[in-house]
Amino acid sequence: MKIYKSILTTLLLATVAGANAQTTQAPAGREKTTFQTSREWRPTIDNRADAVMVYGVGGNPSDRSRRTPFEERVKSWRDRGYTVHFMTGIAWGEYQDYFTGQWDGKWHLDEGQVTVKGDTIWHGRMAPYIVPSLNFLTYLKEKHVKRVIDAGIDAIFMEEPEFWMRGGYSEAFKREWQEYYGFPWRPQHESPENTYLANKLKYYLYYRALEDVFTYAKAYGKSKGMDVRCYVPTHSLVNYSSWQIVSPEASLASMNCVDGYIAQVWTGTSREATFYNGLEKERVFENAFLEYGSMESMTRPTERKMFFLTDPIEDWARDWVDYKKNYEATFTAQLLYPMIANYEVMPWPERIYEGLYKTCATCTTKEKIPRFYSTQMQVMINTLNDMPLSGNRVNGAQGIGVLMSNSLMFQRFPVHAGYDDPQFSNFYGQTLPLLKRGVPVSLVHIENVSYPDTWKDLKVLVMSYSNMKPMSPEYHQHMAQWVKNGGVLVYCGQDVDPYQSTMEWWNTNGNAYTTPAAHLFEQLGLDNPQTGEYVAGKGKVYVLREEPKDFVLQPNGDEAYFAAIRKAFEATAGKLETKNHFYLERGAYVIAAVVDESVSAEPLVLKGAYIDLFDPELPVLQAKTVRPGEQAFLYDVRKIADRNKPAVLCGASRIYDEKATKDAYSFVAKSPVETSNVTRVYLPSKPGKVTVNDTAGDYTWDAASHTCLLKFENNPDGVTVNIHWQ
Repeated sequence: MKIYKSILTTLLLATVAGANAQTTQAPAGREKTTFQTSREWRPTIDNRADAVMVYGVGGNPSDRSRRTPFEERVKSWRDRGYTVHFMTGIAWGEYQDYFTGQWDGKWHLDEGQVTVKGDTIWHGRMAPYIVPSLNFLTYLKEKHVKRVIDAGIDAIFMEEPEFWMRGGYSEAFKREWQEYYGFPWRPQHESPENTYLANKLKYYLYYRALEDVFTYAKAYGKSKGMDVRCYVPTHSLVNYSSWQIVSPEASLASMNCVDGYIAQVWTGTSREATFYNGLEKERVFENAFLEYGSMESMTRPTERKMFFLTDPIEDWARDWVDYKKNYEATFTAQLLYPMIANYEVMPWPERIYEGLYKTCATCTTKEKIPRFYSTQMQVMINTLNDMPLSGNRVNGAQGIGVLMSNSLMFQRFPVHAGYDDPQFSNFYGQTLPLLKRGVPVSLVHIENVSYPDTWKDLKVLVMSYSNMKPMSPEYHQHMAQWVKNGGVLVYCGQDVDPYQSTMEWWNTNGNAYTTPAAHLFEQLGLDNPQTGEYVAGKGKVYVLREEPKDFVLQPNGDEAYFAAIRKAFEATAGKLETKNHFYLERGAYVIAAVVDESVSAEPLVLKGAYIDLFDPELPVLQAKTVRPGEQAFLYDVRKIADRNKPAVLCGASRIYDEKATKDAYSFVAKSPVETSNVTRVYLPSKPGKVTVNDTAGDYTWDAASHTCLLKFENNPDGVTVNIHWQ
């Protein structure tokens, strides 16, 4: 028992102690937009973001056509004016020289992640998902990180620290188990406790890996007079839990050597099917909203830099119609977080601009990206260079949060004692009933409860220990104090899953609680409360003795749950509004989404003077109708501040070298070759002459909005536009 207690104490250094550590604000990078590529610069992929993350010293395992040396790839982008950063995988990559013994004379294929059947989990040819041993980390630092810093790169992105839940059977993992726990390895499938221990170890191994590599990177950079910044591009806790992957997630937000994250959310993660009202299907917008929310919540209390990612396509080959629809959904979801204004505008532009995909779901023909879609996409990504932070909030009832924990990743696989959580429904049971009623629910990380900012503006906290467990009793002290100070807690669950009795702090070292919730309720002055309403200090506790998954697995299963939420909210914050849409203004930008399966099937009608940024023709509309299942992204022409000053309002290129006189305006537009440009320009007066590269330009004038619509073919070397008026 003493050995076990010390093990838990060690692991909690990655959670509780980290959450309580004094935060050191990392120096903010100047880059607002970025993208990743394994290729050298080419005119077809020059999307004009602020920075480029050149991928891998040896490239990307999924891209074996490249053979350009790393330093040449870096130089090719620098020569085009880009700030160059570096990205590689920490759980996989072009590391064959390590696995085949070229680096240290020993084969290391036993360091891959292995399933119960003895199968290695591969990411590519001779590229297994890795059990990150200290020896591998030494290799990664010496052969990759050092070379990158020697090339003058001062920002390193180590992506996807991922350990599959079904892994944990390799010889390397068994060695790490013995070293960490001090007793022989136990097969994770044999008991809930073994599963919990295995996943805790996986979680720790990638925490250790990132801390080790980033600490080295910063120290080596400092020795060369450089301030090296270190970032973790990672899927959301929502997605990793759903996809049955373990990663450090929230604990990294307090690691001193981590400067920020990229929230890797895109169609591929957000289209994972979920249950609601008894129906399993894709709910891309709703899922994306929750994924981005979990990433924003994870880092907000620690003030680390966060980039939001979207992808105009995805990893799986589908069709352009599917890509466009779901890109709009995920893009809209990210913009509904006005406290984030840094973006990875796309991954892998080479596959977006140069790849061949089907023209429709039932078609057999494949084509490169259609011109209308590349135009729309470039309009969208160029708005991100201009997207402001905003103090505005999404419309709807604010202050309802759902609690999350890293331990969501500890009990998803395999199934024990017949207790199943299909499609992560214990989580979606708490969140989708709110989103579907137009409530912009927030997510709260239990690892961050010691930070005062975590509780800012929170009125109602919803939680369950049906699919996660608290890794420290200290969390309950902060939660109970918040309730006693006037907060409202809604607890859902029967506490019957097999992990309730896992040997943990609540039933060891003199503690004899049958469930972790029993300890929480004791802190609140309650004794085994059943379904009902209770008082705790100045606050209240609502208990629903139902499993959250049942709220979504059964038709109309969420009615009692939402009734409890409504009562809890209205007891402290006023009337709880329900609706079928979300709406936000960020400067001149208007973002809206209407959800289906909601309280109404009515469309949202917006009236004003808007440029439709999801339409490659950039029309000016007096009204925009958004139907259930659709989103809108608009530019409000009425918010132009200076009516005497010409300006590009939006377009499929990045704008440089703007010059304005009393009767003329000129600029240079840059965007990838083989794409078509559409640009809407505000002018004080109707143009009399427009030239594009010294030839007559193709334009139309909209008198009502005082905007000129230009069309021309793009060029990364620049297209010069001159406009004259009387």
